[in-house]
Amino acid sequence: MTEFQKGDKVTWQSHGGTAEGTVERRITEDTEAAGRTVRASEEEPQYLVRSDKSGGTAVHKPSALTHVRGSTGTGSS
Repeated sequence: MTEFQKGDKVTWQSHGGTAEGTVERRITEDTEAAGRTVRASEEEPQYLVRSDKSGGTAVHKPSALTHVRGSTGTGSS
């Protein structure tokens, strides 16, 4: 499974095509985020991401995210 860190630049598929943004944090327990209940665990984490275009947040599984070439995280999750 691909791991992401806070600050990583990523892309994902959105309603209007491909979105690009930044990983805000790794979610490893059930919580409320981006306006919905997120089911996550250490074994199946999800990531809170912020869109560069809209500034909105979303939560995605690692399989839905792709690293932007040349980006690196700025801290631990």
